[in-house]
Amino acid sequence: MKLSARNTFKGKVIDLKIGAVNVEVDIEIPGGAVVTSMITKESCEKLGLAVGKDAYAIVKASAVMVAVD
Repeated sequence: MKLSARNTFKGKVIDLKIGAVNVEVDIEIPGGAVVTSMITKESCEKLGLAVGKDAYAIVKASAVMVAVD
């Protein structure tokens, strides 16, 4: 797999919240952080995602917001 995205994190699927159309996927990456993504149910099925399976969280964005209290 070759990608242009520089922010690629390998981890394990720790939770799938399956809705009627979309699935919320939680991937735990090394260090304990969790990356959450919303994908279509069809994509989840095509990828064969399941809790405990290895997966990549790939972040490609043109802007990153920063906030403080």
